[in-house]
Amino acid sequence: MRRADKEITDRRTIDEIIHGCLVCRLALARGNEPYLVPVSFGYDGAAIYFHTAMTGTKIDFFQTNPQVCFEFERNVELRRDEQIACKWTLGFQSVIGFGVISELVEPAAKEHALNEIMRQYSGKTWNFPEAESVKIRAWKITINSLTGKQSKPKTEIV
Repeated sequence: MRRADKEITDRRTIDEIIHGCLVCRLALARGNEPYLVPVSFGYDGAAIYFHTAMTGTKIDFFQTNPQVCFEFERNVELRRDEQIACKWTLGFQSVIGFGVISELVEPAAKEHALNEIMRQYSGKTWNFPEAESVKIRAWKITINSLTGKQSKPKTEIV
């Protein structure tokens, strides 16, 4: 990372950032065509989970190329300077990572994925009747790498 002073190396902090987010952005590629899509997600420390409809553009992309980049951000704050335009900046915490998408087809694996998603937003475990889970597709991103970055809060700037 170019700015070592902004790097987050503590894995617990990276996990806290991810758990504190509402949206995961997935960057996909098919040949020379990029595609960026926000998804609701679950995270268990080793993988990211999400679900989709039975067909769609993102599915077309990751069936062609399962390699993905993903991004999370929180605590975004616009910092203004009344005198100097070049001192305007953003405060933030972000995590960027790379991984590989695979589809979860076994009922138990799908239920695990759906529960990770629901835990992200509700904090609890749910029951998923198989009749409902057959209406969706569930996916897992096995994480290969993660990096965290932050701009320190305004109160910490010297």
